[in-house]
Amino acid sequence: MNTDLSNASVSEQQTPHARILIVDDESIIRLDLSERLSGLGYTVVGEAVDGEMAVALARRLAPDLVLMDIKMPKMDGIAAARILLQERIAPVVLLTAFSDRDLIEDARDAGVLGYISKPFREADLVPTLEVAIARFEEMRAIEKENVSLKDALETRRLVERAKGLLMDTHGLSESAAFRRIQKLAMDRRKSMKEIAEAIILAREIT
Repeated sequence: MNTDLSNASVSEQQTPHARILIVDDESIIRLDLSERLSGLGYTVVGEAVDGEMAVALARRLAPDLVLMDIKMPKMDGIAAARILLQERIAPVVLLTAFSDRDLIEDARDAGVLGYISKPFREADLVPTLEVAIARFEEMRAIEKENVSLKDALETRRLVERAKGLLMDTHGLSESAAFRRIQKLAMDRRKSMKEIAEAIILAREIT
């Protein structure tokens, strides 16, 4: 069963040759993931057995995404994810055999962009990984426009709402809706926050 923390729509196209770091203390799980991801067109750039090793490898390898177990020795997946996301190194998707609501809340608070429940299906991997990669790129794009954390958070809130409106009214995927906002901002020399506010206002008027 696959559950995305943000309930996001799947992006239109798989990220070409996305580079993945696998983190799990069980060698059989790492081997299985590596084979499945390679078969799906991803590149596995490294493997780690605990959270500390994951952070060190991610800093060195700069993967496009870290796929990581929650329960590990030395440093668990949520603690490692918090560091990776605070440093904006890579998006994190967590693997878990647990359905504990507290764990899910902790993962969300750490900034984790998705999780996959064990035992996982190959069909679960691509949608969850692609949404996480797309959302991380959105975060980076928004943060480039904003100096303060408060502005960045407000912009993200408005862009999320505007994306939802575009998806509902034009039948766009989430990634396509974000690209439309981004393009409008560039074409009109406005910030994404201003474009999102205009989209919301136009919907409210109509």
